[in-house]
Amino acid sequence: MTDLKIALVHDWIPVMGGAERVLEAIYDIYPGPIHTLVLEKQVLEGSRLRHATIHTSFVQKLPFSARKYRSYLPFFPLAIEQFDLSEYDIVISSSYAVAKGVLTHANQLHICYCHSPIRYAWDLYHQYLRESGLKKGIIGFVAKFIIHYIRMWDISSTNRVDFFIANSNYIAKRIAKIYNRKATVIYPPVDVDNFTLHTAKEDFYLTASRLVPYKKVDLVVEAFSQMPDKKLIVIGEGPDWEKIVKKAGPNVLMMGYQPFEVLRDHMQRAKAFVFAAEEDFGITPVEAQACGTPVLAYGKGGALETVIDGQTGLFFEKQTSQSLIACVNRFEAQQESFEPCLIRRHAEQFGRAVFASKFKQYVQDRYEQTR
Repeated sequence: MTDLKIALVHDWIPVMGGAERVLEAIYDIYPGPIHTLVLEKQVLEGSRLRHATIHTSFVQKLPFSARKYRSYLPFFPLAIEQFDLSEYDIVISSSYAVAKGVLTHANQLHICYCHSPIRYAWDLYHQYLRESGLKKGIIGFVAKFIIHYIRMWDISSTNRVDFFIANSNYIAKRIAKIYNRKATVIYPPVDVDNFTLHTAKEDFYLTASRLVPYKKVDLVVEAFSQMPDKKLIVIGEGPDWEKIVKKAGPNVLMMGYQPFEVLRDHMQRAKAFVFAAEEDFGITPVEAQACGTPVLAYGKGGALETVIDGQTGLFFEKQTSQSLIACVNRFEAQQESFEPCLIRRHAEQFGRAVFASKFKQYVQDRYEQTR
């Protein structure tokens, strides 16, 4: 397939988050040009994408696009359709919003690695309106109309994808429900090699995340504030910082943003990593396990596929402080049974080399299937 022309498409690159790390891994396999709505060039420093040829859309030229790109949501479908990819043999889209909607012709193969159908247009629609204060009023009506339009476009654009890859079985079910399409599961790549096994654990718990509502860091802090004999360290920053600080007891240390080396050090030494979000996949629990650190996770979403209950961690059933407290108490009663080496071996199946092998084989098989 070395003589084939391959183009990559991604929604936007304002930060180097989990989806962008997947794009980076795909680029390592197929170093073709990348097409994205908006790019913040500074975030590419230290990334392998800094050497890539990246084409942006007209949204890039709009005022404050790097920081306020979501304000231009109504233009996203039009913008993604303006990329001319007609010269390429294969188009690979990395999509959690509109990237899968690029236009391709009958002789092209379009494979979409779907991180999720657009969450604020589907299963998080009412939560999004409620948290944004858009349930009522004229502005709320306009927002509902725009999201309705996005939802209709989202459905119609699924026909432009030949094959879907999902980042978890959880997302594959959502793709089947919303798009009525089958998806093959290939777990996203985790840099497990950057997280070394550390068997000596210390007497503190760790949670690390961007401080936004759905991550439920406030729930974790609230729970540990009710357990003053147990120390919690929180790494991360975000718009919920002030709200979470107010809930933090003396046993909770809020460290804010920390460089990777500091985060890794704490992951290695923590007695357990706490993860309260319902994620599509969830990379940080795998990173913690790569350090040999057990994970206490909310038992829904991608965590069910990355954590083995009773072996590499424990689940709590509800997103409530009482449910988490009960989980912590169960963990402390059996923490000696968790074997760091076993936990590390489990994490290795999510490594970058595994992803690259499976992804490359999948693309090759689908190309040969359609010739």
